[in-house]
Amino acid sequence: MKFTRTLLAAALVALLAACSNGAQDSAQDAQQSADQAQQAADQAQQAAAQTSNTEATQAAGQASMAADAAGQAADQAQQAAAAASTAASSSAQEAAQNAASNAADAASKAADAAKSAADNAKGAKKDGGGEGH
Repeated sequence: MKFTRTLLAAALVALLAACSNGAQDSAQDAQQSADQAQQAADQAQQAAAQTSNTEATQAAGQASMAADAAGQAADQAQQAAAAASTAASSSAQEAAQNAASNAADAASKAADAAKSAADNAKGAKKDGGGEGH
């Protein structure tokens, strides 16, 4: 009987770990997106620093805001992953996994926005070093 309980406990732990893996993966995806957004924002700021172009400066600001948003989404994904790993019920785990996945999506979109803004900053730098159009 004791062996059966141990076996059931081990199976439950394995099941809980498997359920939280999706949330952990989403949290890692969100963190990668946040890192990419931060890199894009840094590139945009470098482009803006090399020119006095208003458009480049504005794009760098947008990239920075997008990077901040990606970072916040990554934090939310980490929190949701932690909630998924400690959730007792399967419905709570599913909700936490969904939250982590949504946060990862948000981080990815913010990273895309940061990359786009960085590209805009670089483009504005190439268009001319003068003040805005």
